[in-house]
Amino acid sequence: MTTAPIVRPSRPELIAAITGEDSPNRTGSRFGFLATDLGILWDDGEGGLFAVFGDTYGEGWCGPGAGLRTADHRRNVLVRCSGDRPEDGLVLESAICDRPGHAAEILPKDRRRWIESTVIPTAGIAVDGVQYLHYMSVMMWGVPGGWRTNYGGIAHSVDGGETWTKRRSARWRNTLLGRNPFQMGAFTRDDRWVYLFGTRNGRFGDVHLARVEPTQVGEPKRYEYWTGQGWGTRVRRAVPVAAGPCGELSVAFHRGLGLWLMVHLDDRAGRIVLRAAREVTGPWSDGETLVSGQDYPALYGGYLHPGALDGDDIYFAMSQWGPYNVYLLRARLVSDP
Repeated sequence: MTTAPIVRPSRPELIAAITGEDSPNRTGSRFGFLATDLGILWDDGEGGLFAVFGDTYGEGWCGPGAGLRTADHRRNVLVRCSGDRPEDGLVLESAICDRPGHAAEILPKDRRRWIESTVIPTAGIAVDGVQYLHYMSVMMWGVPGGWRTNYGGIAHSVDGGETWTKRRSARWRNTLLGRNPFQMGAFTRDDRWVYLFGTRNGRFGDVHLARVEPTQVGEPKRYEYWTGQGWGTRVRRAVPVAAGPCGELSVAFHRGLGLWLMVHLDDRAGRIVLRAAREVTGPWSDGETLVSGQDYPALYGGYLHPGALDGDDIYFAMSQWGPYNVYLLRARLVSDP
């Protein structure tokens, strides 16, 4: 029986803040936002990166934590980044704006308040010149770490992220009990398939796996799901490839190690963990602590930098609730034989 590889990270080093007016990127004066979270990173297919952020606040935000809707709130914003030299920090070059110097909300919510509370991005990928965003339609927030979604969906852009389309057919509708396993996602790919790792709403579910032909990323009906015995077309037959509790999720192939890496929040333990596998289907390691909440209180997120997956170090974006901003960290990896 195949065993999971163990990859041990060093204690992480804070490189620099990514967002906030006090960060090197001065996102308040340049893009009109003082506070935000998530920072999901992906290769834009043209030599750069995209970073998408969640709930974002501008003038009127005073913290700690998320602000009021009146503080120039946007549910999500998208920024183009330089993928060069992550050891110097993540350089935010330009934002998708609705007016000069003001980052736009790229995925609006349903105007019916009782239908949808917010729209939060969870993963991104570029395929053949098209940008895809997996997002969750949040019906209502609940206890800390718990919320209820209407569905997980895929939006796409054919103009470099300037405009986005959300089709009704590009959705995984949640079940009555909130158990559909693709409400939050993480995209990755190999030479043959695009993979979507998914979890149910909230931060306590197991991790499931789907795959699709690259030309069909925006078509949920075309996805196949890992059943434990092979691939099938029914999402209800999907079985976990990694046990939770899993919050925000990121997966990538590390070329230097020749292994798949998974980074996700373990909300109950107050940490972000690093797991490894030789195949996307697993077995996945139980997880080593990548970042501890004792060092960074109220941490969450954990999104791998796609331009740094071939050396001894990984770089990743992490959020903190108090300052309500995003930071770039680095950790050195050691793989057990």
